[in-house]
Amino acid sequence: MALGTLEIVLILFIILLLFGPKKLPELARSIGKSVSAYKEGLNESDVTQKKKKTKKRK
Repeated sequence: MALGTLEIVLILFIILLLFGPKKLPELARSIGKSVSAYKEGLNESDVTQKKKKTKKRK
């Protein structure tokens, strides 16, 4: 179930109406920071799990 071009344009238009043009850059910036923090957390948990596995083997 993929979104077509018309659906994406409609969703973007509704977001623009809800938040307004002044808030969109701020909203995008906060979403970007959240995604990068999430990815950083995933990487940290992977490193921690790998360290625990190597300690168990020794």
